[in-house]
Amino acid sequence: MRCRGFPLLSSAVAAALCSLGAASHAQTPAPFANWQDSAGVVLRPLGGQVPDWETVVGGGAVVMPKYQGGKQYGFLPSITVDIRYRDIAFLSTGDGLGVNLLRGQTFRAGVALAYDTGRSEHAEHSLRGTGSFSPAPAIKLFAEAFFQPVVVSADLRRAFGGTDGLVGDVGAYVPIIGNETLVVFIGPGVTAGDAHYMQREFGIGTNEAAPASNYPRYNAKAGPANVNFGVTANYTISDKWRLNATLGYERLICSADSSPLDENPNQAGASLEVLYDF
Repeated sequence: MRCRGFPLLSSAVAAALCSLGAASHAQTPAPFANWQDSAGVVLRPLGGQVPDWETVVGGGAVVMPKYQGGKQYGFLPSITVDIRYRDIAFLSTGDGLGVNLLRGQTFRAGVALAYDTGRSEHAEHSLRGTGSFSPAPAIKLFAEAFFQPVVVSADLRRAFGGTDGLVGDVGAYVPIIGNETLVVFIGPGVTAGDAHYMQREFGIGTNEAAPASNYPRYNAKAGPANVNFGVTANYTISDKWRLNATLGYERLICSADSSPLDENPNQAGASLEVLYDF
């Protein structure tokens, strides 16, 4: 997609319109800001007529804690598939399968079928005896709006199985570098969950307490789980090929920070992917 001039926009935002398909992490707790899965997508209509179809595929690797609050890190393969029909519908490893019910040049809002990859008690030795929860589908409501030069995003997800709870994210990001070769977005976010979600992620129930594990019983309360900050960069190699690098940091707070499972409240992650634009 070629960049065009926009007298009402900064050069960084104009360049951001040429970027589609950020590295898409699995929709499960990770030290990345939630907006990073779709950075720049809401800005696409500002570039003029959106093509009927846009497809991005790619792959790479991600390094992050083995579970939320863990101190051990691991490498995982990262795969991106991002297919969009105009500014109406999408199928994305980051956004899920959804439709923009409300859309315009500076906003989008809709509903999507998302997912949570769950957590295995075998992921790290310190989780043994705490129980596993399986991958599960989730319904997601989302909204994004551009208030120059900031994009504000929010979503609410309800899992059916797995954590069996509600979790929501609010975030914002801005382009700090923007040209035909390099686009960089940065911004903060916050995540909160209901009692079901918080207990599943950070609590220790009666059946999971000693002697089954080394932890005492702990009831996690509904409320904020973390504050986070992300950096996403897209580097254009050619008309078809791009590199996407993502950095994320989160600080567990409130019940999440007080959990016996919290070995390190400061969590970080990084990913690097090669993307191909069809």
